[in-house]
Amino acid sequence: MSMSEGKYGTVHSFDHPFLQATGMFLGELSCLAAFKLLLIYYNRRRLPGGVNVKLPASIDGNRNFNPLIFLLPAMCDMLGTSVMYIGLNMTNASSFQMFRGAVIIFTGLMSVAFLNRKLKIKDWLGIFMVIIGLIIVGLADSLYSSSEDKSRNSVITGDLLIVCGQVITATQMVVEEKFITKHNVAPLQAVGWEGLFGFTTLTLLQIPMYYIPVGNTIFKNPDGNLEDAIDGFYQIGNNWQVAMGVLGTVVSIAFFNFAGISITKEISATTRMVLDSVRTLVIWVFSMTIGWESFVWIQLVGFIVLLGGMWLYNDNTLEAFLIKKGFIKPDDDSHLSLTQEEIPPDTNEEKGTSINTNGSLPL
Repeated sequence: MSMSEGKYGTVHSFDHPFLQATGMFLGELSCLAAFKLLLIYYNRRRLPGGVNVKLPASIDGNRNFNPLIFLLPAMCDMLGTSVMYIGLNMTNASSFQMFRGAVIIFTGLMSVAFLNRKLKIKDWLGIFMVIIGLIIVGLADSLYSSSEDKSRNSVITGDLLIVCGQVITATQMVVEEKFITKHNVAPLQAVGWEGLFGFTTLTLLQIPMYYIPVGNTIFKNPDGNLEDAIDGFYQIGNNWQVAMGVLGTVVSIAFFNFAGISITKEISATTRMVLDSVRTLVIWVFSMTIGWESFVWIQLVGFIVLLGGMWLYNDNTLEAFLIKKGFIKPDDDSHLSLTQEEIPPDTNEEKGTSINTNGSLPL
């Protein structure tokens, strides 16, 4: 955790989860500017004969909608992200990334309860593997907490907060799919509107947060308040590493949402899931390289099991293979049985995707 001089001239760790979440929403808000610029660019282009150029999938969609439809998902995003950033300040970066995989569990269960979706055998098996993987990762954190500035209780509490954040993220996904998907809004525009609502709301909330005393057990602000944005800006201005970290968050969120939407629309959600998994691996290796964490073999096992569950839940390759070989019937979710029936050429079902603006997949 970067150390920097605060508003009272004392050097302490940069621990401002709500300010960090505001930076994330600023990154999402920039997607709205990108949407407008791309829309102007493509509308001015003409093919021979004066025909308009076809818009890319990231900006193509209905523009006649009430922006307030994004208010509720933005509030879910704001709450979930803030809780996760609090957890991140208490645990390790690699654990933060891995525990975000818990969103699969809650999204799957909520989609059954509120969207009347019927999960297939492979989906349930994927959820089960994710649970096992998370238990292993949590066990590694509780047994081999290697960070000198974080106690074991702090790490475990941080992990639990991250999992709680995934419940809120899953709620956001279900709300988006139930109430927003039908409007067919351009993905980049949707991310931008949620960023606008989240940025505005959280910025305003930091005013009363400054006057709410909570002590220094979880939050480390110099006056013991819930959030001290003034102290945070002092620390950003006094340490270029902190400033680059905050700026990197804004830029990476903007780029990840833009690139993620493009990949999901143009290729597949599975490809985006693989890239998201690579991000987790890179963060883990980087944390070990610079000495933030040490290698724990049981965490590697948990990561592999977690990856397997994510792949099983998101990918239809296994199902298509079993159908092709005649082990299961098309659209048969209840059992594995031999069949000699004709297999139609296209049997894959779309789970449906929602726009998850915190840079992770709707797993």
